[in-house]
Amino acid sequence: QVHLVESGGGLVQAGGSLRLSCAASGSPFNFNVMGWYRQAPGKQRGLVALITSGGATNYADSVKGRFTISGDNAKNAVYLQMNSLKPEDTAVYYCNALRAPNYNYWGQGTQVTVSS
Repeated sequence: QVHLVESGGGLVQAGGSLRLSCAASGSPFNFNVMGWYRQAPGKQRGLVALITSGGATNYADSVKGRFTISGDNAKNAVYLQMNSLKPEDTAVYYCNALRAPNYNYWGQGTQVTVSS
């Protein structure tokens, strides 16, 4: 059974930085895409950033220039470096992993809180 385990969340002041990590265990294969989503109270879960196994990346407009996603195919891991954090970045951050044709896995989520 595949498990995605996230770490690195916490409380930080505005302007600070955090680095999230996500590692997959129990997977018999590498993923095609890994990424990060977030959900703030009262809002829908939305994409933050994703990276393909080939290294292509995509970011939400709200985090471009501040967040950087990276991956390690050998470890089935994905990371999110978050700089210049803002209070509006406060949310639960979820790791996601996809493998064609229809494998879709989620982590349990890690809380990120940015104080003003």
